[in-house]
Amino acid sequence: MEQLLILGVLALVGIAASHALSPRLGIAAPLLLVALGVLASVVPGMPEVEVEPEIILSGVLPPLLYAAAVQIPATDFRRELRTISGLSVILVLLSTALLGVFFHWILDLSWAWSLALGALVSPTDPVATAIIKRLGVNPRVTTVLEGESMLNDAVALVLLRAAVAATAAAVTFWSVSWVFVSALTVAVIVGWIVGLLNLWVRSYVRDTTVNTVITFTVPFVAAIPAEMMGASGLVAAVVAGLVTGNGAAHVLSPQHRVADRQTWHALELVLEGAVYLILGLELLGVIEEVEERHQGVGRAVGIALAALALSLLIRTAFIVPLMGILRRDAETADQKRERIAADQAQLADLSTPPPLIWFDRVSVRLRPGRPEEELHRRIRVRLVRAEADATHQASTQLGWRDGALLVWSGMRGVVTIAGAQTLPSDAPERSLLILIAFVVAVVSLGVQGGTAETLVKFLKPDPGQTPQQRAQERAKLDEMLGEAADDAVAQAREEGLELDERGERLAVIHAQREVLLDARSVGIFTSATLQASMRELDAEQIRLEL
Repeated sequence: MEQLLILGVLALVGIAASHALSPRLGIAAPLLLVALGVLASVVPGMPEVEVEPEIILSGVLPPLLYAAAVQIPATDFRRELRTISGLSVILVLLSTALLGVFFHWILDLSWAWSLALGALVSPTDPVATAIIKRLGVNPRVTTVLEGESMLNDAVALVLLRAAVAATAAAVTFWSVSWVFVSALTVAVIVGWIVGLLNLWVRSYVRDTTVNTVITFTVPFVAAIPAEMMGASGLVAAVVAGLVTGNGAAHVLSPQHRVADRQTWHALELVLEGAVYLILGLELLGVIEEVEERHQGVGRAVGIALAALALSLLIRTAFIVPLMGILRRDAETADQKRERIAADQAQLADLSTPPPLIWFDRVSVRLRPGRPEEELHRRIRVRLVRAEADATHQASTQLGWRDGALLVWSGMRGVVTIAGAQTLPSDAPERSLLILIAFVVAVVSLGVQGGTAETLVKFLKPDPGQTPQQRAQERAKLDEMLGEAADDAVAQAREEGLELDERGERLAVIHAQREVLLDARSVGIFTSATLQASMRELDAEQIRLEL
């Protein structure tokens, strides 16, 4: 017991030290932790560390993915949903199939086991995207990478589960398709319900500590029921996080949101670090097992390197036409804005709207008893949102440099390793398959992660907004917030409310927060600018309430 306690303390110290030294050494913290784990595993007297893969898949990944989903701006995720869906679903299916063909040919495995290994090597790592986030690339690139890594893990694990099941019983394409679609659909429904319940329950909790305890349970409350119903617990955790992150500012107090943000940052740091330490600690043990049961590790390393190269080629072949589609969307954004302007003029000319109105591919039906003003408001909001989306596409266009980053940033990692260790004991050449997965993940992190910063310096991609553009956007937002403050004070005086300086300031903060939430819902400002303003308001409100 004392030995485990000492190991736990040393692990925490190692995680903290790696993240503190990473910027100074110019080496990503995950790579330092893997190296630290390998070094620790050869220390005399070091006990053998073997962690059940289910602990990582069921105990570590749900909170990690939930934490990432809570923090990703909902507007950014919505705008990139088509790209994220393509990378996390279509690309994973394509990679699984083509890598399966490769493994079937080179390892002479059955098709089911070949596809199972292909599914393991296909997903990108949700933890490794942190390496790219800190390099100051276009925010659209980081949004796509985060969204892809949050969802493709679940897709790959569902495919793995279906492939393993196919080794024990005859299955058809339609049965596998049904399992795949139903697993994702049920997970989305469960995650959505849990996210709404989470917000509803926590809106009645006043104690910040109790609120923090409740938030720890949310990813598991979403994941466990989903898994019991045969769905993907990881997708359920992600959806619950997206719902929570989008609705938190509406129903949770600033104290609760600040506490959540700090808590999840710390938890992410510990969980991510633990995963990579475990990877390093287990690597040599897996190599020794392959040495004993097979003819050296050279074959496994060669196959892993070839599989990693093939996965990058497949990713390149998918992203090149995807970038062409995104470029076409950006080029047609001006035409879309012209159509929206015409729709807005048409709306202004309507005194009495017909029962069904069609604006810019959006239909709105007038229900009996619905006030015409409400219908006009809904249409205006949709048109403003569509105009903001078109402006965003045109002003933050992704180029070939961003495409190259998307290709190189598709690093494999924890899911590949943990999933491989869940292979049943009767899997053919199980230790060899596990080592292949380990080598793919370690080399991917080491080579792609280790050279990511150099690649960014070489490519010099467009960071999205220039400092001048950010300053102009912030000045425009500050002007809107100033108008909201004047309106709030004027309204309080008209209503005859006698407010002291503190009460008047709180009323102004509430009014300004509503402006920020409205702006976020339609996307007329970048998420970074809105988040900065929201945090300033939260800090000011906490100061006043204290």
